[in-house]
Amino acid sequence: MRILLVEDDLMIGETLSEALMDEAYTVDWVKDGRQAILTLKVQAYDLVLLDLGLPEIDGMGVLTAIRDAKLETPVLILTARDALQDRIKGLDAGADDYVIKPFELGEVLARMRVLIRRSQGKTDNQLSVGDLRLDISNKRVTIADKPIDITAKEFMLLQTFMLTPDKVLSKNQLEDSLYGWGMEVESNAIEFLIHSLRKKIGQDRIKNVRGMGWYIAQADDSKVE
Repeated sequence: MRILLVEDDLMIGETLSEALMDEAYTVDWVKDGRQAILTLKVQAYDLVLLDLGLPEIDGMGVLTAIRDAKLETPVLILTARDALQDRIKGLDAGADDYVIKPFELGEVLARMRVLIRRSQGKTDNQLSVGDLRLDISNKRVTIADKPIDITAKEFMLLQTFMLTPDKVLSKNQLEDSLYGWGMEVESNAIEFLIHSLRKKIGQDRIKNVRGMGWYIAQADDSKVE
């Protein structure tokens, strides 16, 4: 899942970026409101973490631009503005939730999961395809209730597939989901990850549609080679 972090405080931004990447999120970090608006015009995100006290254009201006553009991306405000009227104003302007600084990372992560679940029409943190289960909150993968040991990138790839089973995802779409700005991506990185993941969860779970991409199948079918 790809997150846009909009935060001008370097210490908070660095700490939060590292923590989110440790939690298997792909993170793009911008430090002012104008850059946030420009970024959202060209890149889709699963969630926006938005500070209010930003240079160039403040967070309320960014939030207004997001909703004026009819983007349904969940927005979680992270701010030191703790007045009730500020919280009401942010929520009425289209924010989905509001966390006051200083905050506990665990709470932010939990609220992120809630908002992402809601945007995907899900009620819990579990994804399943057949006997394959993925626990988003605990970062666990099981097959027939037996744990499978996978890497962080393999977890991110599997989650991307399981969020939209039977949907073919191109190489570019998978790279976009797994790699943020400035991350070096080798030409065969996706193919290598798929090969490695197949060895752990079974060769037949991830299907290939020649010339188009890959998908994880809800049930066996015959549209692949």
